[in-house]
Parts: sequence; structure tokens; C-alpha cells
Amino acid sequence: MKLGNLRKGLLRVLTPQLVVTVIYMLKYRAKISPKAEVDLTRNLKLGKGCVVSSFTKIKAYDGILKMGQRGGVATGCFLAAGSEGIEIGDNFICGPNVSMISSNYRHDQKGVHLEDQGSTSKGIKIGDNVWIGANCVILDGAEIGDNTLVVANSMVNRRYKSNVIIQGSPAKVIMNR
Repeated sequence: MKLGNLRKGLLRVLTPQLVVTVIYMLKYRAKISPKAEVDLTRNLKLGKGCVVSSFTKIKAYDGILKMGQRGGVATGCFLAAGSEGIEIGDNFICGPNVSMISSNYRHDQKGVHLEDQGSTSKGIKIGDNVWIGANCVILDGAEIGDNTLVVANSMVNRRYKSNVIIQGSPAKVIMNR
């Protein structure tokens, strides 16, 4: 096991979540529930007024996760920044149980375990004034333009322009705003 991985693991296990909550409150004026599991890392940058609800996990050791001002992440979400990260604009609203994962296993070698093949990352970009409904999945490489609504239970895996409503699995534009 690499020394860096050991350090990350120990930091995650030994740092009480209440300490993480206080640090992010002082540093960013963000409100993080003590019942959330949020990495204490320089890669996590939160705008003023961000809120992270209970039972949400935010992993930002491998890449930068940046959220603009007044971002809100509801209960039970999972955000994992791969090497290319996750960038979220201002006034973001995220419903419960949303997953955002900005990495992917490589899978080009048959007969080789996925974890042994490494991973790729394109990153995720989300514009300003975006609302993502409950139970959505935002995959690596997705880009969501400003003023976009993502209907509940949708899977986002590509680029979408601004000022639209998208729905489905995979998501498609159903209406212009």
C-alpha cells in the first residue's frame, strides 16, 4: 500500500466529522451536516452558503470538486471527483440520492480484473442555476448548461446546452425554458 493511500485512509477514519463540519464552516461559510461524510482535503472548494445534508458522501482526494455559492446537496447523495474533477456553478440544487462520479474503469483488456486496468476521467461540469432532481445519476464526461433542470430518475452522460429541461435514461431534451 502506498504511503499516500495510507495517509488518506487514516485521515478519513481518524478525523471526526464534527471537526470537518467546523473547518468548512470557518473556511467557506458552508453548512455541512455532522452526519455527512465529507473528505477533509484541499481539493474540495465550496462557495459561500453551500449546504450538504445528512448521509451524503463527498470524495475529493483524486481530483478537485468545486461548488459555487449557494449550492445545495440533499440527503443521501454521492459525489466522487476523479482526476479531472467536478465543477458546479452557483445556485445549484440537488435532490436526494443523486450520484455524480467523474471517473470510469478502463475495460479494454478481457480477462483482466477491472481494478487492475486503471481508470479514466473526463470530469463533470455543471453550470449556474441548475436543479437536479432526486435519484439522478451524472456520469463522467457530462456537461449541463446554465439554467437547466434535470428531471428525477434521469441518467446524464453527455453534453446538454443551457436553458433546457432534460429527462430520461439516457437524458434527452424534452423542453426549452
